[in-house]
Amino acid sequence: MKRYKPTTPSRRHMTGINYRDVLTYPAGRCKSKPEKSLTKGFKRAKGRNSAGRITVRHKGGGSKRLYRQISFKYDKRDVPATIKTIEYDPNRSGFIALVVYADGEKRYVLAPGRVKVGDKIISSEKAEVKEGNSLPLSKIPVGSFVYNIELKPDGGAKIGRSAGNYAEIIAHDKNYALLKLPSGETRKVLEKAWASIGQVSNEEYRLITIGKAGRSRWMGKRPTVRGSAMNPVDHPFGGGEGKAGAGMRRPKNKWGKGVRGVKTRKKKKYSNVFIVSRRKKKKKK
Repeated sequence: MKRYKPTTPSRRHMTGINYRDVLTYPAGRCKSKPEKSLTKGFKRAKGRNSAGRITVRHKGGGSKRLYRQISFKYDKRDVPATIKTIEYDPNRSGFIALVVYADGEKRYVLAPGRVKVGDKIISSEKAEVKEGNSLPLSKIPVGSFVYNIELKPDGGAKIGRSAGNYAEIIAHDKNYALLKLPSGETRKVLEKAWASIGQVSNEEYRLITIGKAGRSRWMGKRPTVRGSAMNPVDHPFGGGEGKAGAGMRRPKNKWGKGVRGVKTRKKKKYSNVFIVSRRKKKKKK
């Protein structure tokens, strides 16, 4: 982790990632430029729907971002690739790697935790079980850590994509692999689905201390106001003289719906049959 000199009160506790130890910096440059053919501009939603109404609060603003097109599909099989650079991506928490295949094609993929520039990776049913390689779940032994996991064969990776994340294969049962996910949930996934060996890079991401409100605004996070600081017309907890408690049995959101521990999952959701055990509820400290 990178710590800063306490030149201001907010700077005192601020921490960040020491990118120079991990990322590829070309000679004479302070940062690497992304591959132009794999980038495009995009408009951030800022928490609004197609009608322009806010549907997710506390989003908006932030620094302008260039979008990197990441390959989440395992459709380039049996062609070895070399890692050319490991780069920062402002649109996700993990790092990304620029890989060049033997036929000359370039792609961005999620960078595994312990690979370096020059390492070889491959997506193949006959691939060696080593970090960065991709195989069907049926070919991966029990106890292995995997990331970038498909939920359906040829559906593209959907889970295990955040910084430092991985799932553990705990069993093979008939045509399914049992995965223990980062949340603690145990889930069945078809063995024909593909995954990558290892874990996503940048595991120190969760240790970052933002330090000041301005840094949150750069990231596109707008302020969150406490309900108890509002007026009665704006929130169920609003109003009262001085600091007043919520005055009700259980916590609610701005619209009176229950929060904190209230189950919101549909009882007849299609994927319920694949869940062996639900994630554990966090204990209050």
